[in-house]
Amino acid sequence: MDRRSLLRGVAATAAAHTLLPATGARAGTAAVTDYPDAEWVPAASANYTASNRPTAYPVRYVVVHVTQETYADTLGIFRDPARRVSAHYVVRSSDGHIAQCVRERDVAWHAGNWNYNTWSIGIEHEGWVDRPAYFTHALYERSAALTASVCDRYGIPKDRAHILAHSEVPGATHTDPGPHWDWVRYIRLVNLS
Repeated sequence: MDRRSLLRGVAATAAAHTLLPATGARAGTAAVTDYPDAEWVPAASANYTASNRPTAYPVRYVVVHVTQETYADTLGIFRDPARRVSAHYVVRSSDGHIAQCVRERDVAWHAGNWNYNTWSIGIEHEGWVDRPAYFTHALYERSAALTASVCDRYGIPKDRAHILAHSEVPGATHTDPGPHWDWVRYIRLVNLS
C-alpha cells in the first residue's frame, strides 16, 4: 500500500469517528436521521419497539399530534424509560426545528393503538390544543415539509385519509391536534412541499 492510500484510509477512519455538530451522533452510524433537516435526539429504547419497517410492517399513515407539553419537556419524556411513550419526530413551535427521536424503521408508541403504531409515523407538535398561538407559520411549514418527505418515501397519499389526527385513530382517548389545528392549510402545505 502506498503512502497516499494509507493517509486516505486514516482520514476516512477519523471522519467516521468525528462528532457531528448538530446531532452529537457519530458520522456513519445509525444515529444519522431519516429526515436530513432533523436533529437526532433519541428516545429511550424502552419507549419504542425495534423493527424493520417497511419490511415488517407497511407504513400507511402519518399521525399528527400536539404535545400538551413544551418541546424540551416532550424530549425529556421520550428519554425517560419509565414513561413508555415516544414519537418519531417532535416539531418546535417557535422556529419549526425538528428532532427525530425514533428511527422510522422502528415502531414508536404514539397512537394508543398497536396496529396504527406499526402502520404510521408519529409527528408531535409543541403546544396545547387550546392555545392556537403555538401553531406558528414555522411549525406548519417545517412539519408539512417533513410529512411530505415521509409520504414521498413510503408512497402515502397526501390527503386527510392518510394524514390523521391522533384523535382519529381508532380507540384514541386524546383530542389532539384539536379544533385550532388548520387542516386545510396543513394539507395544502404538504402538497406544495
